Amino acid sequence: MKLDEQILEEKIREYRKTKSCSESTLMGLCETAGADITGEEMTRLGCGFAGGIGGTFDEGTCGAVTGALMANGIILDDVSKIKANAKEIFNTFKDEYGSVCCGTITNNGEDKSPCVDCCVFIAKKVADLLDE
Repeated sequence: MKLDEQILEEKIREYRKTKSCSESTLMGLCETAGADITGEEMTRLGCGFAGGIGGTFDEGTCGAVTGALMANGIILDDVSKIKANAKEIFNTFKDEYGSVCCGTITNNGEDKSPCVDCCVFIAKKVADLLDE
């Protein structure tokens, strides 16, 4: 499945104005892929992962990663591919940012300037994986 990465990035950047990293990444990927899930369902699914899972920041996983993982599972139906992609998503993000911990990336939530780029980066990785 080939996703239009320009549309994907535009959706994520727009969503990130009002939504968390987990919601923005999940919604951008699922909408671009035409997944059978509503915006309301994605918001409910993704909102608990905001701020490193429930706003834990220094202890929780980056929402861009959790959003990407959820989208990966919604878009694909092959369990072995979902699991393989999950490992690749995690490792690619960690290699790029040095951590998957929200608090490490955002200085415990005090500096959210990297957030949009984190979302776009990992969403494009998912798009590449879907295209394989």
